[in-house]
Amino acid sequence: MASSSTPDQLVVQIASYNTNLQGVLGLPQDLVDWLAPTLQVSNFLSRERRAPDIVAVGFQELLPLHLGLSGLSKKVIDNRDALIRSQIEAHAPNKESYSLIAKVVNVGIALLVYGRDDGVARQVSEVETAWTGCGPGYMGNKGAVGVRFRVAGPERTAGETFTYVGFFFSSLELFVNCHLTPFDHKLKQRLDDYRYITESLLFKPSTPDSKVPSTLLETSHLFVFGDFNFRLDIPKTHSLYAKRLTGDFAQAIESEKSREVLKEFDQLTIEMRKGNVFVGLHEGEFWKFKCSYKYKLGEVDKYSTKRVPAWTDRVLYATYTDSPDVERSTIKNVLYTSVPGYTTSDHKPIVSVLLLPPRPAQAPSSTPTIRLPATYAPKPDPRATIKRYTGRSLDRVIGIIWWLLTYLGAGSGVVGIFNLILGFGAWTWWRIKPTAQDLAV
Repeated sequence: MASSSTPDQLVVQIASYNTNLQGVLGLPQDLVDWLAPTLQVSNFLSRERRAPDIVAVGFQELLPLHLGLSGLSKKVIDNRDALIRSQIEAHAPNKESYSLIAKVVNVGIALLVYGRDDGVARQVSEVETAWTGCGPGYMGNKGAVGVRFRVAGPERTAGETFTYVGFFFSSLELFVNCHLTPFDHKLKQRLDDYRYITESLLFKPSTPDSKVPSTLLETSHLFVFGDFNFRLDIPKTHSLYAKRLTGDFAQAIESEKSREVLKEFDQLTIEMRKGNVFVGLHEGEFWKFKCSYKYKLGEVDKYSTKRVPAWTDRVLYATYTDSPDVERSTIKNVLYTSVPGYTTSDHKPIVSVLLLPPRPAQAPSSTPTIRLPATYAPKPDPRATIKRYTGRSLDRVIGIIWWLLTYLGAGSGVVGIFNLILGFGAWTWWRIKPTAQDLAV
């Protein structure tokens, strides 16, 4: 591929992985298979090898649920930070160094965003993090976390904002990492989850004179990724319907041509075309790689027959130069793939490298934001804060009780309940047992 990048075009690397509640055991110590391929993509972009300007890494099901609900994630997220940063620097093509711009975690949904020290990291300001839960009672077992920051630009311009959500003049950048409701039949809940996230994952007002918080869509560049849990709805008339829970289905999707046909039954693709979810966002050719879910644990390339394989893990994006009337984005998707080598989860990690468009010749004096269809204008939920902290309170209460039961059961909550009942019974018997004096009377 011919060289197509210019110095003011940012290269953004997105990596996402549902680690299946494994905690510090969820990743091998060598992340080269996951992170280094993106660092080598520089060969597509310029004659000299080029490292990403921004690296965003999102996790879902980061650690055992009772620890996540209890808020005991610091050890795991710090371990992830140290490991990821050491690995991206070890494999950077020109030994570039990186700084952590921000990290945020809510229960098991975590996001870490890094910037190159010789570029973006020196231009970042107004860093914000946000979180929201859309599980039962607004709990955080499902939901999203986000990082937004401003990247400075030429003098007398407002810059751009980047938003990364779990999901240059000056710009606002927003990254968002999401984990939505699972199971094939719960499509409506997934759509409701995303609607709620757009209304409750809130940041500071976008203008100084406003008191209304801004949504994730009020940004210059938006990257939304994670385990969205959208599945394949294969019609009963299709030849693969009867084989969808067999090894024959896995064999069929070895072919990219077969996967391109199956993408038409992908719930996310269907709902985006209807305008029901991720309005204004775009995606690369996800069918180029095999379904990232559901694999047998310990297997590199063998699907479980308990679930229909699906592309649950995705990366979507939008930028202010995109037109709401044009399907294609001005962001170039240089790489979009899954990484099969990790076997401790029923998901495979995914990775994407995106080349942002160059700055326009006439940089605007105010911060540009992505353009949406006139019929779509999500508003902040005025009760978002109350709902979020209601969910967090439930997280902590349930998590601490669960943690105590797990502790009593030497790692098993069920054994902990049994031990608690047994102990309570023994204590009750001891309290009411007759003494020798009682017997004498």
